[in-house]
Amino acid sequence: MLNEKNDVSTESYDAIVVGTGISGGWAAKELCEKGLRTLVLERGRDVKHVVDYPTAHMDDWDFPNGIEATQHTKTRKFKQHRTGYTTKEPHQHFFVDDIKHPYNEKRRFDWIRGYHVGGRSLMWGRQSYRLSDIDFEANYKEGIGVDWPVRYKDIAPWYDKVEEFIGVSGENLGLPQLPDQKLLKPMNLNCVEEHLKLKLQEQFDDGRLLTIGRTAHITEGTKPGLGRVECQYRDRCMRGCPYGAYFSSNSSTLPTASATGLMTLRPHSIVYEIIYDEALEKATGVRIIDAETKEKIEYKAKVIFLCASAMASNSILLQSKSKRFPNGLGNDYDQVGRQLMDHHFWVGATAIAEGFEDKYYKGRRANGLYIPRFRNLGGNTNTKDFVRGYGYQGGATRSSISEMVAELKYGPKLKEAILSPGQWNINLLAFGETLPNSNNRMYLNYEKTDEWGLPTITFDADFGENELAMRKDMKLQAMKMLKAAGFKNVKGYDIKDRRAMGLGIHEMGGARMGKDPKTSVLNKHNQVHACKNVYVTDGAFMASSGCQNPSLTYMAFTARAAHNAAKQLDKKLI
Repeated sequence: MLNEKNDVSTESYDAIVVGTGISGGWAAKELCEKGLRTLVLERGRDVKHVVDYPTAHMDDWDFPNGIEATQHTKTRKFKQHRTGYTTKEPHQHFFVDDIKHPYNEKRRFDWIRGYHVGGRSLMWGRQSYRLSDIDFEANYKEGIGVDWPVRYKDIAPWYDKVEEFIGVSGENLGLPQLPDQKLLKPMNLNCVEEHLKLKLQEQFDDGRLLTIGRTAHITEGTKPGLGRVECQYRDRCMRGCPYGAYFSSNSSTLPTASATGLMTLRPHSIVYEIIYDEALEKATGVRIIDAETKEKIEYKAKVIFLCASAMASNSILLQSKSKRFPNGLGNDYDQVGRQLMDHHFWVGATAIAEGFEDKYYKGRRANGLYIPRFRNLGGNTNTKDFVRGYGYQGGATRSSISEMVAELKYGPKLKEAILSPGQWNINLLAFGETLPNSNNRMYLNYEKTDEWGLPTITFDADFGENELAMRKDMKLQAMKMLKAAGFKNVKGYDIKDRRAMGLGIHEMGGARMGKDPKTSVLNKHNQVHACKNVYVTDGAFMASSGCQNPSLTYMAFTARAAHNAAKQLDKKLI
């Protein structure tokens, strides 16, 4: 039960940021650097850079289960475990307990969460690609969803700003569907990947290109934050990087915000409501529950940034009811919680690469290859079977039996395996765009509450006919490319029990941007149409998903929105 006492903090802030992940860290940094006293609220525990990465230097044999999930972890984190990898022992402590943090599914939705300072910026895949005008214009041209209220030229300077700060390595290709970026030197492709790259150029005439992934890793020099240096090629990123080589809030944006002296960070703070003042016609603060004491507290501020992660931000908006907003803040037209999207994947092809037995690679590259979208871009790339497109990630590795069998990890057999590595294998894994659909939604269940007495989320969403049609081509083209390269034992796959929405961990939508308040929740600056001192800058604002990993886009829009908020406050317009 909740503590009925509702304490009001005597301290008022210029800004409140809800969440400390990819978006929250950027909001905190930008607002503080603009001179705003900013309260940053995180529902989970504090995680300090380096100090709180307990498994960062452990080897596989240091874990009782050899890194595999224990039965206890599988029992407590049974939904997180659906991914197949987030519950492995080296990093499972960064993912939530599904029993302690329940949700409901009318249709299956794999909601993968991390409740701690830094959020999923500690565990993200770090692939960092820009959206293009092909993405921003698609809804308008095809009459699907709502038109984005921005175009690439509006966001390009903010992509520049973000990339220069966080450090993104990769190779520019001059493609309209994948804009060039501010990149550090690329990581290397291995010999098998180079072979496939060459064969794609030789044997396909539809613009297929293979490049190294663009990833938020420092490959040269340093970047702002706490001792951020070059990647050490350890490939232990999801445990937290002690070197700050990849971007996270903990190593980068939050320390930068803190250095201004204007940030107050409060962990264990579950924000459940935005306070709306009927007389002032704007938000005046938030209500939280202390996760440990269950005390209810109010905090006041002039502007509020919701960066709690897409689904959590939707939940907060829906819980923020008042006489003006009886169905939730900004929800005058039943738009909050609708048009959920995620990237669909776990479809592609694998093969064996022969003829490279005299070659190996150095280090453990925390990155893979990337084949940018080549479908529905005009001319011979178009298909009538589906709209939009997909890209491929993956890579080639050389495995040995010693990696599969615990008994062969030690002694003479290990020595033999090191001297005689196994065959080369290659995998192309497709990531496809999901169309916005108003029937894909989440809503609140007030009958099933959590331990803090708050309503739980119910998901009712799935992939549609366009995505299923796309998957057939994703599998077929992966097989064609591997066969064209002369690889052997080419096998296509489409794992049916991995088709659920949420598994891509790119969940987005629910409070989309748009021009018309009747069909969208936010305006072009990420402000709630009907309450302009509330900004939503996590994945909830997305009007379409593209097929590119979205985190870089969240950061760019957040930086842009924070500058707008500072300007609006200065002019007393919000």
